[in-house]
Amino acid sequence: MKLKLEEVVITNVKPLIIGDRVCVDTCTKMKKGYGMLVGNFSKALFLVHSESVQNPYVGQRPFRVNAGAVHSYVLAKGRKTKYLSEISSGDEILMVDYRGNAKEIAVGRSKTEKRPLMLIEALYKKEKVSVILQNAETVRLTNPEGKPVSITKLNNKSKVLVYAGEKGRHFGMEIDETIIEK
Repeated sequence: MKLKLEEVVITNVKPLIIGDRVCVDTCTKMKKGYGMLVGNFSKALFLVHSESVQNPYVGQRPFRVNAGAVHSYVLAKGRKTKYLSEISSGDEILMVDYRGNAKEIAVGRSKTEKRPLMLIEALYKKEKVSVILQNAETVRLTNPEGKPVSITKLNNKSKVLVYAGEKGRHFGMEIDETIIEK
């Protein structure tokens, strides 16, 4: 399955207070340039990079995506969205690479923990889009070349990838309706 990913420029990065965030452990090892599509709004889901990157803080976990706050959408089987808080063992979600190649994979488990959070905003077609992720060096978005970018290194010139929907969503499915999310 192929998805069209779009380049957006970051407009704001803001540390938030502690909240509930979800890690999704899958039954598949991901490589550099792979992750999951996650966002605050169905109109744009950010490509959150897998933990397949070596770092000085924790061991590599190429099966994991530190996916975001519990309210966030994740793109799942059939191009439907689910809330991260709903994801559990046996669910099927989409693993996506920076070229938009998507594959359904199984969830081994999800893990919700209290962590400091970070709001990341960008503009897509003059509309504000955003994602809330754990505020940590090891949490990364994906740039247009497929390289992981730590959210702690983002600035107002950083370019990252999103999957943009043209329609609204209701119960996870695209519908022809005007929906305003902010």
